[in-house]
Amino acid sequence: MLDIFQTALWALVALGVLVSFHEFGHFLVARLCGVKVLRFSVGFGRRLVSRYDRHGTEFTISAIPLGGYVKMLDEREGPVAPQELDQAFNRKSVWARMAIAAAGPIANFLLAIVLFWGVFLGGTSGPVPVVDEVEPGSLAAYAGLEPGQEILAVDGHPTPTWQALNWQLAKRLGDTGELKFSARYPDSEFEYHMYADLDRWLAGKEVPDPLAEIGIKLWVPAVKMQLAQVTEGSPAARAGLEAGDEIVGTDGQAFDSWEAWTAYVRGRANQSMDVALVRDDQQLTLAVTPDEVALDSGEKIGRIGVLPVAASWPEDMVRSYRYGPVAAFSKGLEETWSKTVFTLESLKKLLFGQLSTKNLSGPITIAKVAGTSANAGWQSFLSLLALLSISLGVLNLLPIPVLDGGHLLYYGIEAIKGSPVSERVQMIGLQVGMALVLGIMALALYNDILRL
Repeated sequence: MLDIFQTALWALVALGVLVSFHEFGHFLVARLCGVKVLRFSVGFGRRLVSRYDRHGTEFTISAIPLGGYVKMLDEREGPVAPQELDQAFNRKSVWARMAIAAAGPIANFLLAIVLFWGVFLGGTSGPVPVVDEVEPGSLAAYAGLEPGQEILAVDGHPTPTWQALNWQLAKRLGDTGELKFSARYPDSEFEYHMYADLDRWLAGKEVPDPLAEIGIKLWVPAVKMQLAQVTEGSPAARAGLEAGDEIVGTDGQAFDSWEAWTAYVRGRANQSMDVALVRDDQQLTLAVTPDEVALDSGEKIGRIGVLPVAASWPEDMVRSYRYGPVAAFSKGLEETWSKTVFTLESLKKLLFGQLSTKNLSGPITIAKVAGTSANAGWQSFLSLLALLSISLGVLNLLPIPVLDGGHLLYYGIEAIKGSPVSERVQMIGLQVGMALVLGIMALALYNDILRL
């Protein structure tokens, strides 16, 4: 219950920040253009908290936290007093209206730059992508990647860390063409350039894992066969296992890795096991019976409720980067641009069937990811906020009536032809746009429910 509460809390924080900045963009530029703002609302529906400023603008937090809006004085929405006509939105020039409509998405991009700036200012680090295993017959095997090689670049873009490698591979989802790897062995200056052919790579895959799909497993330090945590009330706790115990064998078998031992445990649901361990330099053997647990896939496994001591990464297998304020800002700009281009390319791939629509996510997935990233640390949470802010900015610029991009489309036509788009066309566009947006939201929510 506490986890659900925390997830919901972090989701509300994320949505609140993103919506507030988006609407503040509209609000600020409207004020600068001389438009009277009647209401600034975070959320929809019944107003929970509100107050008025000296300009008569009502600032409110509403009951449904899935968006927000800025309501401006407008003759199309009600009578306007003669003395306030010059403050009505519809009386402003087309260029002023375009600036107000574009201000929300622009605010989201600016927020992303600032958030990434904060992330880079705090420093970043990541493990070096060194190949540990190559799956026979995979793309990696076809290209010629071998265990022990460090992947230096993908398609000419440097991949100094796992995250960078995953990112470059994700950019090729749904593509057809040549995938290029650059790699080298440790203590060698000689670079190998290898190629694999893609054909609509993972086009129909739901939530693809690019790294696993190319067929490589990256090197990680071996996990110690020592317990860091024993869950209260678990089979391990009931059997007498304690944090600090070192596992030396089970049922007379020795295991050379934590993965091999847990695989054995997973296959022994409801079956008693004799676990040999060392505690305070003394050898003990305890009988443990794993509980049967059903996974989301329907598979049933054994689980005893223990966690190992975290593996320690060698210094030479982790790359760390520190940036000054100026360099961090430059990196923030670069990251925002890169993620914006990626978002646009992903939308294009969705439209042309290169990516599955099952990759669309709604509020439930966003909430879960927000909670997970918050638990992972402030940098992870800020990075997620920046990515969501970019997504919000890009989506709102799509030329769909109801969204800011739809308004910009109408104002652009007005600027070219010299007169507004007819009310009838705008009404038809509004209905079509509403149907599109509601349809996309319904599909995203459906995907969320399926993932549950």
